[in-house]
Formats: sequence, structure tokens, C-alpha cells
Amino acid sequence: QVQLVESGGGSVQSGGSLILSCAFSGFPDSHYCLAWFRQAPGKEREGVASYGSDGSTYYVDSASGRFTVSQDIAKSTLYLQMSGLEPEDTAMYYCAAHSHWGCDLGETRYNYWGQGTQVTVSS
Repeated sequence: QVQLVESGGGSVQSGGSLILSCAFSGFPDSHYCLAWFRQAPGKEREGVASYGSDGSTYYVDSASGRFTVSQDIAKSTLYLQMSGLEPEDTAMYYCAAHSHWGCDLGETRYNYWGQGTQVTVSS
């Protein structure tokens, strides 16, 4: 059973930085796709960035240039480095995964989800 555990959320001021972590385990083979999604109060959940087991990455336009997704295979951990944070980035951030081919941010493809970690950015 795939398990995802997020950590690293917190409160920062506008312009600040945070690094989110997602410890993952239980993939049946070496092919998988991991991603970060976020959901702000009153808004729909949206994909932020994805990382494929082949090293491919994909970013939503609002994250490109500010956020970096990476993986440490040895630690079985996915990271999301966030800089230049803005109040609009305030949301619950979720780690998600699937084992299908392709690694875009189509939410319906993801069948494993973590519990989420809160990020709050104040102006």
C-alpha cells in the first residue's frame, strides 16, 4: 500500500521561503508519479508540480520560476522548495501519487493522497 506523509508547512511572511517534504513508500515497482497539489479555502484543489520516476517535472504556471520539485531517492522523499511566497499561496498542500504512465497534473489520475500540510503566507 502506497503511503505518503507530508511535513514542513508553516507560517511565513510575503516573500519568504518554505520547503515541504513528502516521505513515500509502498510503490509496487520503480515506475510512479508524485505531485504536489494545494487547496485554498473556498477554492478547488489545483496541481502545483509533479515529478516522475524518470526525472521529468511539470509545473503549473503560477509556480514556475518560484517553486522547485525534487526527489531524494535514497530518502524516499519528494520535496517542494517554495520561494517568493505570496498570500495567494496560502493553502493546504497535499502530496499525491499514482503508478500510471504519464506525470501531468490531472487530478483524477492520482489515487494516493497524503493528509496535507498547511502553508500560510501573511502580507
